[in-house]
Amino acid sequence: MFSSRFHWDLRPNCIARLVEEKRRRGIPVLDLTESNPTRAGLNYPAEIRRAFEDERILRYDPQPAGALDAREAVARYYAERGMVVGPERILLTASTSEAYAYLFKLLADPGDHVLVPRPSYPLFEFLAAMEAVTVRSYPLVYCGGWAIHWEALEAALTERTRAIILVNPNNPTGSYLKAEELERLVALASERRIALISDEVFADYAFAPEAARVATLAGVRQGLAFALSGLSKIAGLPQMKLGWIVVAGSAENRTSAWERLEWIADTYLSVGTPVQCAAADLLVAGKRVREQILGRTLENLRFVRRAIEGTGATALDVEGGWYLTLQVPGVHSEEEWIVELLDRWNVLAQPGYFFDFDSEAFLVVSLLTQPAIFHEGMGRLLKCIDENTQSQVQ
Repeated sequence: MFSSRFHWDLRPNCIARLVEEKRRRGIPVLDLTESNPTRAGLNYPAEIRRAFEDERILRYDPQPAGALDAREAVARYYAERGMVVGPERILLTASTSEAYAYLFKLLADPGDHVLVPRPSYPLFEFLAAMEAVTVRSYPLVYCGGWAIHWEALEAALTERTRAIILVNPNNPTGSYLKAEELERLVALASERRIALISDEVFADYAFAPEAARVATLAGVRQGLAFALSGLSKIAGLPQMKLGWIVVAGSAENRTSAWERLEWIADTYLSVGTPVQCAAADLLVAGKRVREQILGRTLENLRFVRRAIEGTGATALDVEGGWYLTLQVPGVHSEEEWIVELLDRWNVLAQPGYFFDFDSEAFLVVSLLTQPAIFHEGMGRLLKCIDENTQSQVQ
C-alpha cells in the first residue's frame, strides 16, 4: 500500500523509550542534547515580534525565487561577511531540508548517488530517500583535527554520483572545510561534472579565528556549487521557516541551474509571505540571538575543557558549531553508556552511532544547553565514566 521509500523501522528505539518512561513517571532528565534554541533560555528581542507588523503580509504576491527585498536582505548578510552575492543568485526555501529536496530534484534521477560526510548529521539518508536518491558516504578522519579522507572519497565516486555534500562546519564534529580542501574539491567536482552542496547553517559559530578556514562556498567560480543556510541557526529562529540556496560556480552553470531551480520552486511556492516580509528585520534582530548562542557555546566548551581534565574522557577538537564529541572508555558500547546515564544518572546524551562514527565509543553533547543543566549533567556524566573506569581497574 505504501511507498518503498519507507524502509526504516518506525518504532521508537530503546533510548527514546527510556526517556519517555522517565518523563511519564515525572523523573527530571538533564537533557544534554538540546538543539532547539527556542527552548534554550535565550532572550529574544521584541523586534522579532514587531517585524510581522507589516500590511504586506495580507497580500499574496508569489515569486518563485522569493520576494526581492527578502533576497536583498540575505545578500546584505553575505556582504557583512565580505562576500558579494547578488539577489539574483539567492533562492528562498522554507528550510535547508527543503533546499536539499530541491537540489536532489535538480541534480539527480532516481537511483543516482550523493556523497555525504561520515560522521555527520543523520538526516541525509531520509532526505535522499524521499527523492529516490541513494546516499554513499566518504569518511572524515581525526588526527588532532578533522580532515577529508581523499582516497576514500574518490573511491566512493561512481558514474551515478551527482553531488558531494559538505557540512561546514560539520555537525557534530565542529570542523570547518579548509582552503586547500576546497581547492581540491572544486577541481575534482568540476572535472567530473559533479555539484558541490555546502550546508553552512553553523558557519557563524566559530570559536576562534583561523586563516585557512572556508566560511562559505558562495564565492566558488568553477563548476557548480550551492551554499545553504537559513534563519533556523544563524538567528536562532527555526520556527520562522526561512532558508535559502546561493547558486555558485561558472556563469554558464549558474544560469542553467537557476532556470531549473526557479521552475521547481514555482511548483511548490512553499515560503510564507509573512516571514519574507519580516526577513530583513529578523536578520538584524537575530544578531543579538546569535551573540547569545556563541557566548553560551563558548562558556560551555570552556567548562568541559576544565572539568574533563584527569578523567577517562577526552574532548575531541572542535572549531565551531553547537556540539561537542567526547571519546569515552570502551568498557561499554555507546548504547550501554547512554542507557546507564539515563537509568542511573538521569542524563541524556547522544551516542556516536547516531552520527555514523566509524568506531566506538563516542558521546555527543549540545553546547547550546542552558549552563546550569549543562554543568550538572556533565558532572554526572564524568562521575559515571569515573565509576565505570575504576570498577574495570579493580
